[in-house]
Amino acid sequence: MRIAIALSGGVDSAVAAFRLKNQSQDLVGITIKTWINARQDNVCSIEQDKLETKTCGLADTLKYASSSAKQLGIPHDIIDLSKQFAEEIEKYFINEYVNGRTPNPCVYCNSRIKFGYLLDEVRKKGLSRIATGHYARIIQKDGNFYLAEAKDKRYDQSYFLFNISKKELSVIEFPIGEMTKKEVYETAVKHNFISAERKSSQDICFAGNDGGYKEYLDRNKIKKAFLPGEIIDTSGKVVGEHKGIALYTIGQRRGIGLARENPIYVLEINPKKNTIVVGEKNFAMKKRIRVSRINWLISKSFDKNSEFLVRIRYNGKKEKAVLEPYGNNECIVTFNEKQFAPAPGQAAVFYDGEIVAGGGWIEEVME
Repeated sequence: MRIAIALSGGVDSAVAAFRLKNQSQDLVGITIKTWINARQDNVCSIEQDKLETKTCGLADTLKYASSSAKQLGIPHDIIDLSKQFAEEIEKYFINEYVNGRTPNPCVYCNSRIKFGYLLDEVRKKGLSRIATGHYARIIQKDGNFYLAEAKDKRYDQSYFLFNISKKELSVIEFPIGEMTKKEVYETAVKHNFISAERKSSQDICFAGNDGGYKEYLDRNKIKKAFLPGEIIDTSGKVVGEHKGIALYTIGQRRGIGLARENPIYVLEINPKKNTIVVGEKNFAMKKRIRVSRINWLISKSFDKNSEFLVRIRYNGKKEKAVLEPYGNNECIVTFNEKQFAPAPGQAAVFYDGEIVAGGGWIEEVME
């Protein structure tokens, strides 16, 4: 059985391939070209959920990815998904920001690109399975397959994977899911993978390293994102002027441009009125949210008393909550304790212990 291993040129995918090779698996390395904007030589890192690769240029990525493939003695192909990426990820990213929401492109990239279009292309090549360097696990139990958190909770990426199709779990492998980040790096160094020398970055992979998403929106001439408007406090009083709603996110404290005795935060973004509402932290603490477009990965019955652990941001804590069905494929999430700044557009992921039960998208912050 032949397996496609997604090689980004990063240390995680190199070690994932190494582990599979040591299991005598028949591997084909795959690198994906994923966008066609001003940086047409870019290739998305398969590990960009952690946003850890400093350079995404095609030449740079191929240098590291092809080196790993050569060292392992496996073939290496490039699959061009740039049109799909531009249509589904970049447009989504832009639309969310201009509509006052906080996008999560990594989740969409996983479900639509890496475990969507890429998996389709892999199958066309006669490969039956796909493996990546994500920090997560696939658990088989009672004839079913489940997505679970990685051993290394600090680097766990299961939050970004909730939206993949349940039916595909049986053909996905995460070879480093049982390793810590430290163990992965030490393995790469020990076996002389040059990917171990790559530096880290916190940039959105397709936005580039010279200005991040703000420069990306400006470069793509998204004028609506930079229209100035009013800043309003919780009493309705105009207290300042913002520089464009796309430059702000719910819960943001720095960069608002208002001097106050106590710290203030962005509480609400209204794209129709082109305003943002600010206030002190207590106003950002919320207990109920409405979640839509739910993707379930388990078959557990779901009623108004369903209790789960819910995570509303990457690296955020899993918090106890009750889920109540609401409308078509939606639910109301009521937390046991108030949470800081849930943001429309972000993912809310439901856990049953370490198992990812499912998740959806925050549509409304209710109270």
